[in-house]
Amino acid sequence: MKAVQLNATDGPSALGLVDVEAPAAEPGTVLIDVAYAGVTFPELLQSRGQYQMQPPLPYTMGSEVAGTVREVGEGVTGFAVGDRVLGVAGTGGYAEIMAVPAASVLPLPETVSLKAGAGMPMNLLTADFALRVRGNLEAGQSVLIHGAAGGLGSALVQVALAYGAEVIAVVSTEEKAETVTNLGAQHVVFADGFKTKVKEIYPHGVDLVADPVGGDRFTDSLRCLTTFGTLLVLGFTAGQIPEVKVNRLLLNNISVAGVGWGAALAGGPRWWLSSGSRCGRTCQRGSSTRASTLFCRCRRQGKHSRSSTPARFEAKCSSTSTETRTIQPPRRGEHFSQNRKISLY
Repeated sequence: MKAVQLNATDGPSALGLVDVEAPAAEPGTVLIDVAYAGVTFPELLQSRGQYQMQPPLPYTMGSEVAGTVREVGEGVTGFAVGDRVLGVAGTGGYAEIMAVPAASVLPLPETVSLKAGAGMPMNLLTADFALRVRGNLEAGQSVLIHGAAGGLGSALVQVALAYGAEVIAVVSTEEKAETVTNLGAQHVVFADGFKTKVKEIYPHGVDLVADPVGGDRFTDSLRCLTTFGTLLVLGFTAGQIPEVKVNRLLLNNISVAGVGWGAALAGGPRWWLSSGSRCGRTCQRGSSTRASTLFCRCRRQGKHSRSSTPARFEAKCSSTSTETRTIQPPRRGEHFSQNRKISLY
């Protein structure tokens, strides 16, 4: 079969079309006839040798595809030859046939084209993992999203809206501002001086910051958080990995959380196809955009029913009498909103 392989870490120019042996349907895998493959930012970094996961050269690139089931391996249930599906794996997508673990295959609704579907899994499911699992997002909370018109940023906007959040989108141009407005973002601010604008909209800060950009805007992002707020680290497209002074976190009761969806997926499929009750509620009230609709439908139709919805934060305090009490902490920004605590800002 034909495949596109990376032969050296010299950038995209090092990619070449080659003939390779087609993969076999091993137990627990699904073979997909690839119609379209998505191109992601991590793959650009991989082509330059700048990504944290670098397979040995040469290898077939491509992490997300859309196509039809060609063959299913032993032990695989829920998929049949000819089914329209999405698949995610670390490598192998830039080829005519891709072998994907069955736990990383999703059915594709008939209402979504294969072409559109190919670019959705990595961004949408990273956005879901970030906001729902790492950020514990609740309806009515506020989310500041950097790089909001990009691939991951636009997915974050749509998933946040589907969960009932209020979105402040950070962009760099008027054209991008129009893009995120069309996606449904309630507020749009420009990257230059974004902190001042955010504080005008939310004087006491936002509940979550989703940051795939990094760089010199990181500190001002921390300054935008309300009490008990969290900054989600999703990447460093600015090219610079920021550092944080942890006394800011202590004195202002704020958090920084890493978002490594790929690492979580490698540890097991539960983050990939969870279809708990929270997703069902999201689908009922979610955004009508194509991406959010696909996100809900794919998760609702998933072959695994095990929920990955995290439990609400609880602190258990044992007294000397071995009695256990459960304490529910305040929601982000619920206290100290009138009198700000000590600030380093």
